[in-house]
Amino acid sequence: MSSPGAAVRHIPGSSHLVLDSPHSGVDYPADFNFATPLAVLRRAEDTHVEKLYDFAADLGVGWVEALFPRSYLDVNRHPGELDVSMMDGAWLGELATDGGFLAKTKLGKGVIWRTTDDGEPIYQRQLNVAEVEARLRNCWQPYHDAVAQLIDAAHRQHGYSIHLNCHSMPSVAASFATEFPGLAHADFVIGDRDGATARPELSKLICTHLERLGYSVSYNHPYKGVELVRRYSDVPQHRHSVQVEINRKLYMNEQTRALTGQHVALRRDLRSLVEMLLNTDPRGL
Repeated sequence: MSSPGAAVRHIPGSSHLVLDSPHSGVDYPADFNFATPLAVLRRAEDTHVEKLYDFAADLGVGWVEALFPRSYLDVNRHPGELDVSMMDGAWLGELATDGGFLAKTKLGKGVIWRTTDDGEPIYQRQLNVAEVEARLRNCWQPYHDAVAQLIDAAHRQHGYSIHLNCHSMPSVAASFATEFPGLAHADFVIGDRDGATARPELSKLICTHLERLGYSVSYNHPYKGVELVRRYSDVPQHRHSVQVEINRKLYMNEQTRALTGQHVALRRDLRSLVEMLLNTDPRGL
């Protein structure tokens, strides 16, 4: 099912597990009016992530997916992570002041991006305040509503919940993407904000499962998790959120974005991870 305007696709589940893919959307809205070449802009997509987990609903796992692109509105950012210099009028809404939030905004990677991962300007215009408000209202809010509702329902039914925030990453970090430009990534990066959004025992269980399948795994470096795991986790209340980053070289051609034959084995291994978590009660770890 999708929300009005086809901004978000969500499928309720029956298990304690909820997955979401905030950055795999490829429906570019008509009002985007970007200036950078589309081929460059598309590098921001977590292309095909929704296909890698397309078995989730059949297993009773809740699923949420953004249909709009990350470069239009990044739902994995706080709504106050706004660069007001991008707008042609005064912003009267919330602005984030935390240092971590401000660092990404300065990189041009707030809730509305100013630049691509390679530092290219996305716009040759200022955005008007009304269109920024509309993006938050029509994209950010319904996405977060869907994630919150599915996690609440899972927790209410089972007494605990596990949330996987699903992403992909380039094999080598771009110059404006992270604080570690040029870093060659592991096959997977598992993040829980240094144990703040999930029990470390749960995160390490995920790491160990992937390592036993033959993958290289990094824990909380260089990606610890951002807004979606921060906002919807509550470890003392048995609400666990873990960010899962997959190296794109494992399943696609990074230049053409075409799936490679490797994606079949990767999808199988991701299913085994999900099935393991479906049989895991984090309260007993």
